[in-house]
Amino acid sequence: MTFIKTTEKDSNYNHLEKMTINELLININKEDKTVPSAVEKALPQIEKLVQQIVSKLKSGGRLFYIGAGTSGRLGIVDASECPPTFGVPYDMVIGLIAGGDKAIRKAVEFAEDSKTQGWNDLLKNNITSNDIVIGIAASGTTPYVIHALENCNKKSIITGCITCNKNSPLSNTARFPIEVVVGPEFVTGSSRMKAGTAQKLVLNMLTTSTMIKLDRVKGNKMVDMQLSNNKLVDRGVKMIMSELKIDKISAKTLLEKHDNVRASIIAYNENRN
Repeated sequence: MTFIKTTEKDSNYNHLEKMTINELLININKEDKTVPSAVEKALPQIEKLVQQIVSKLKSGGRLFYIGAGTSGRLGIVDASECPPTFGVPYDMVIGLIAGGDKAIRKAVEFAEDSKTQGWNDLLKNNITSNDIVIGIAASGTTPYVIHALENCNKKSIITGCITCNKNSPLSNTARFPIEVVVGPEFVTGSSRMKAGTAQKLVLNMLTTSTMIKLDRVKGNKMVDMQLSNNKLVDRGVKMIMSELKIDKISAKTLLEKHDNVRASIIAYNENRN
């Protein structure tokens, strides 16, 4: 099938510099509203990939995100938020970006064009066939990502991807592609906008649904979250109060003793039996 890079198509708007601030904001918002609908169309693809992730992580494997530029940074953000939110080990979900950690803040020239570094970065993390690798690239043409996934396929490592073009080289490489076609950007080619928003929404879906299936959520609460600040400690106390129907002082005492919401609830119930 024909590959058309819609992420690079000319914007639906012109003479942006002549718009008022109000007009700019209204039109950007108008474009942003189309993103959830595009994600909805990809839900069947997203479901298939989540099933694979859950299976691998349940058997002790890891989830890798690999990308460049905005896509790479979004993967790193999602990966870095899993331990504090769900209490999982820091090496369960790993984000890799072309150019290494320094590229998180500043672009590294031509890093995304390497056909070898992506696989090398995975090797540095001792990638195995028990892991799963998801390439993230709005265009679906990033060499750093595509060649990393090609090598994964050769080593029987399950691959997925998130891209914003249909039938891209990346989609055709990944075993479980997700294609969220958001169309032209407000500023032509600025894929940090709608494409970036779409990727963030999908990443949220992947890890949140996976962690729920890994029993990292009870009811609708993050019972394994890390208690890394006063706000989260207070939230933990309220969770325990709500779940066990006890007063604040008792809940706080439990949490201080066990340093974890789930452990506090289990300990309380065991002592009652």
